[in-house]
Amino acid sequence: MSDSPTASTAADNPYAIGDAAVLTESDPAGVQPKDGPIDSLSHPSFVGFIATQFFGAFNDNLFKQLLLLLAIPTAVAATVTETNLVDGAVAVEVSEDLAGEPAAKPSGGGDLQGIATVVFGLPFVVFGGLAGYLADRYSKRTIIVTSKVAEIVVMGLGLLAFLATPMIGFAGLWIVLFLMGLQSTFFGPGKYGIMPEMLSGNQLNRGNGLVLMTTFIAIIIGTAVAGPLKDSIVPAGVPQMEAASGLWIGSLVCVGIAVVGTITSLLIIRLPAADPTLKLKAEYLAVPKAMRTLLKRDTPLLIALLASCVFWLIAGLTIQAVNSLGKTQLEISDTKTSLMVSLISVGIAAGGAAAGALSRKLSDRVVIQIGMWGVVAFCAVLAISLPGGRHLLGFGGSIPVLMLLGASAAFFAIPIQVFLQARPPEELKGRMIAVMNQANFFAIVMSGVLYQILNTILTSADLPRSTVFGAMAVLFLPVAIFYRPSLERTISPVTTPAN
Repeated sequence: MSDSPTASTAADNPYAIGDAAVLTESDPAGVQPKDGPIDSLSHPSFVGFIATQFFGAFNDNLFKQLLLLLAIPTAVAATVTETNLVDGAVAVEVSEDLAGEPAAKPSGGGDLQGIATVVFGLPFVVFGGLAGYLADRYSKRTIIVTSKVAEIVVMGLGLLAFLATPMIGFAGLWIVLFLMGLQSTFFGPGKYGIMPEMLSGNQLNRGNGLVLMTTFIAIIIGTAVAGPLKDSIVPAGVPQMEAASGLWIGSLVCVGIAVVGTITSLLIIRLPAADPTLKLKAEYLAVPKAMRTLLKRDTPLLIALLASCVFWLIAGLTIQAVNSLGKTQLEISDTKTSLMVSLISVGIAAGGAAAGALSRKLSDRVVIQIGMWGVVAFCAVLAISLPGGRHLLGFGGSIPVLMLLGASAAFFAIPIQVFLQARPPEELKGRMIAVMNQANFFAIVMSGVLYQILNTILTSADLPRSTVFGAMAVLFLPVAIFYRPSLERTISPVTTPAN
């Protein structure tokens, strides 16, 4: 489920950044815009930022869907469903055997979703620390604009990879997919770190809510457009290699979208670097010493980071579990399976707006608890199968439950992400966001490993695929029982560790 966020004012919500803000009037780090933080979400700078991240998420999902619709049926099987994690991880479900012959009854034994998830997530884990260093060393606006230029290059390489498929097979396309993950790795700290620097405190929750909603709208639309775009370019029945060489036109569309996103990034207000004298050290390739010291001293921050990791472990499993449920147990089409996954994103987007509204009336602790228990409850309901392996809810019944699961996820994840953004000192925000991304994507990578293990167990024991949801409920239950968030955002009790 690769972004997060909400809406409220400091007066209504003790969790919102208000008078006890990280963005203080004194602004000791000097990272505020010259004329002060933006106090309106209609400001051209914020509009440009929203458009930039929207086009990026749209492009990622459009390109990956085009690639997987083409490559996976040839390389692995004849029928595949592809879905997207938050900001971009990829999942694959196979329902036919390696020879291309239809399976008599899907068993899930050829499910490669976990492997695909691991491959896409690795750049975030390996290069996240370096990305955080760059986001603090240089202006986050510079990082964003540079990342968007890199996106043009990567999409251009995708165009060449499509053209070269008859000669080199799908290897070039998978390299491009890895590079897309790498580009997103460096884009992330700038994207999230710039929010507290650019927006005034009373707009941060609402700004995050808009980022969440527009990101998931981009994921839904990008994935949906890929199929019709491919069909309009490549007639049915064309051999795969010939189809691949024809899809350079689709990649050209992605290049155009990347260009538009780069142009909108130029609207973002210029900001100084948080720590322009920061020196690159080997430790930044892992968790920097300054961040280890901060997390050791700031227990609420550490606990929030661990809770975020557990959430993303469950999120990574969710996408793969829904694909497997649809294709293997419900035996529905790719279209319907993709619809089920898309509606989770709809639930998350709606939950982002609802969480902001609720936070005006309830404390964010209550909102988080609603989200935690909602995740447990809806996973448990989705896990239920009847004798003979028939799913209790079926396709129609699963749709509202999946949407509610997405909304519950937003209730839990949004306040925690805003807390992780706002809590650290100004000069460590970029590195905190990078560490958060590293930790979250490590959890996503581990979800791929865990899913492959669960897939092996379920296949060997001939258990229904919905059992994965039961495992998810059990994994998340301790978080719902024991996690009691401390959401004070002031950094006054926390001294800034030396770099």
